[in-house]
Amino acid sequence: MVSRDQTPTDALVLRDVGKAFGAVVALRSASLTLKRNSIHALVGENGAGKSTLVKIIAGLYQRDTGDFELDGETVDFSSTAQSKASGIAVIYQEPTLFPDLSVTENVFMGRQPTGRFGRIDRKAMRTEVVALFKRLGVRIDPDRPAEGLSIADQQIIEIAKAISLDASVLVMDEPTAALSGVEVDRLFAVARSLRDEGRALLFISHRFDEVFALCDVVTVMRDGEYISTDAIAETSVDEIVRRMVGRDVGDLFPKEVATIGDPVLVVDGLSSAGVFSDISFTVRSGEIVGLAGLVGAGRSEVARAVFGVDSYDSGSTSIGGVSIPKHNPTAAMRLGLALVPEDRRKQGLFLDSAVSGNITMAIRRQLAKAGILTAGMENAAAQIWASRLEVKTSALDTLAGTLSGGNQQKVVLGKWLATDPRVLIIDEPTRGIDVGTKAEVHRLLSELAGRGLAILMISSELPEVLGMADRVLVMREGRITAEIDRADATSESVMFAATHASEQLS
Repeated sequence: MVSRDQTPTDALVLRDVGKAFGAVVALRSASLTLKRNSIHALVGENGAGKSTLVKIIAGLYQRDTGDFELDGETVDFSSTAQSKASGIAVIYQEPTLFPDLSVTENVFMGRQPTGRFGRIDRKAMRTEVVALFKRLGVRIDPDRPAEGLSIADQQIIEIAKAISLDASVLVMDEPTAALSGVEVDRLFAVARSLRDEGRALLFISHRFDEVFALCDVVTVMRDGEYISTDAIAETSVDEIVRRMVGRDVGDLFPKEVATIGDPVLVVDGLSSAGVFSDISFTVRSGEIVGLAGLVGAGRSEVARAVFGVDSYDSGSTSIGGVSIPKHNPTAAMRLGLALVPEDRRKQGLFLDSAVSGNITMAIRRQLAKAGILTAGMENAAAQIWASRLEVKTSALDTLAGTLSGGNQQKVVLGKWLATDPRVLIIDEPTRGIDVGTKAEVHRLLSELAGRGLAILMISSELPEVLGMADRVLVMREGRITAEIDRADATSESVMFAATHASEQLS
């Protein structure tokens, strides 16, 4: 165990911190010590208190109890401006830049250097930004507008801004969730260079492969409390998982043997100019088909076209031998197709509506009697799926936007399962949710397949694809490059098909 006693290399110390919001206790006794020249991972299930702790560091919240020290001095930030001025920078999963301003203007927003007569010294700004990017080993045009930049480049700009402010502590909150493998590698290279300059980094992620590849130390939280801190070299994924959930999770991929029946979903020659081409596959009853590939391969676009959200140029789709009308989600739903989208917050939920309203959203017309739908009728229908999926909420009238990521995912699943579908397309089923909830979602998918549901599962996580799929389809640049049976699917075979041309397809 790494000692929590303060040493001269400690940059930031939180000790026995507590925070409550009325009757809800978010942190009971949270502790964290960040050292210079170190990348420190913070892990825990959704609801463990990680976000609350980060918001205290960032100055959004103030602690109720405990100690908060920066460079050996007690601090208590009452605003984000105070936190930034003290040398702390938080890099979020989705940065918020000014889209109409240039990269350089975003880096210097609010603190532009001035020259003679008080005019902004744009040349000095640009020169410093170029030097910052060179120091970070990245190539980004300092003069281009921020609009249209990838999430990865936006994060680099935020990091450049932090360095220009001479931040000594950088917090990276789920920074890789929307990044490709190449972008993750670049971000990690930047993080290591910052560590080697003597800064302290906090890295928050649900992805254990990244934690073990990047970090030096890992702290585990559970139910708002500090559990442990260990050197990465002295622990394991199994040990971390046990500490996070307080029990043995067992198999994260509880795939049951299902009876695979006749084809239900048939996609034949689907093409959309510039997006995907000649997509053909089937999904049979009781089968989980994994759709793998790198970010940008066209997987989500295929799912949206099959469901009817997006149109396509040629090809056909059918369920049970009945054609699905083109660009018609309502008709697709009537035929038994359900789509759980990748972005559950923007595309799958009404965040300002109650849990009950979200679960029953797709079946309200069927629930209504004589055109009338009462709250009692809605709650009764919603309770079935809230209970079956074990949605953790105090009441069905709780706003969906206040739930944890894992529970939001369960609500979206409940909404579509309530339609009694024949085919479920689920895009990134466990993105951004904790390891315990991942196991629950995987178990649910396996049970649904066991009942005869045909499932198309899109995932960027190879272990998930290999652990849950009966067959794996791999896409590259808008085409299917391989179809691999479960027994033959390996990380190597899937990645080869995702990165090489279509001669891999047999």
